[in-house]
Amino acid sequence: MKINLNELANRFDFDQIGDTNHEVDGVATLDKAQGNHISFLSNGKYSSLLKDTQAGIVIMSKDSHESYSGNKILADDPYVAFAKIASLFQNSSQSLTGVHHTAIIAESAQIAKNAVIGPYSIVGEDTVIKENTVLDAHVTVGDNCLLGSNCIIKPNVTISCDSHLGNRVIIHPGAVIGADGFGLARDVKGWIKVPQLGGVSIGDDCEIGANTTIDRGTLENTVLENDVRLDNQIQIAHNVHIGAHTVMAGCSAVAGSAKIGKNCLVGGGVGILGHLEVCDNVTLQSMALVTRSIKKAGSYSSVSPIQETKEWRKSAVRIKQLDKMARQLSKLEKNKSK
Repeated sequence: MKINLNELANRFDFDQIGDTNHEVDGVATLDKAQGNHISFLSNGKYSSLLKDTQAGIVIMSKDSHESYSGNKILADDPYVAFAKIASLFQNSSQSLTGVHHTAIIAESAQIAKNAVIGPYSIVGEDTVIKENTVLDAHVTVGDNCLLGSNCIIKPNVTISCDSHLGNRVIIHPGAVIGADGFGLARDVKGWIKVPQLGGVSIGDDCEIGANTTIDRGTLENTVLENDVRLDNQIQIAHNVHIGAHTVMAGCSAVAGSAKIGKNCLVGGGVGILGHLEVCDNVTLQSMALVTRSIKKAGSYSSVSPIQETKEWRKSAVRIKQLDKMARQLSKLEKNKSK
């Protein structure tokens, strides 16, 4: 699509400066952009690229736009503005309509007239799929599920029985919603599987990354509140509860019955142990391991930073000696106080 500066600014209620008729049909970085591209500057360290950029339009901060004389859109947060505008140029491969003849739909399922069910997809008994929701190819939806309106379920997603999705949910390829939680009881003869009888509840505007797994609850549901965003390859165990607007980066894992508050930022590779609580507005830096509940908002880190191997080995030896050193120090302090 082609759209000019004036149309872009008016559509999103942004200020504009420059040739209002200049058209763009794509997005690019400042150093790669040509006259038909829109780009953005949100980090000051890239300001030097402005003098040579060929971008047709640049999205900039209202406070620093004087440094550039070309066509520009002014925004309080250029990165947020770019995210909104870039969605106009997103390449959508959606060409499906209606219910494909290879799809298998249970007789008791309720499918909205304008919903889309792609090739070889399966919809189970008593499942409801609402308006404008799209199931791409090879999607499986189990019994007694609810998919709200305007959801996008991409290829090879599995949504097991008793899973409920809100409106505008996006699930990327290979994700599994509602697999059995890892519930086991030890008997004298070995392990006994604990039946997982709950479901999964996902709120409005959530996004689930590729190959991410969200397990069903044991008795009650596993819950994602509204606007939770999960990256690829994340494990959410049974009965976890994640508060609204929380974001988790790739390869993180949350053990059973943990509760994460609202507006949290969880870095890549973070582990959160079971039955813990993380309060609202917490940032967990990448590779952190949460072994106790966090009751105060703020930023938390763990795991030693990378070192040369020979230095790391020295540190590892010293860590093993800490208990002995602490005991010696305590003994010296007691002797000193006598």
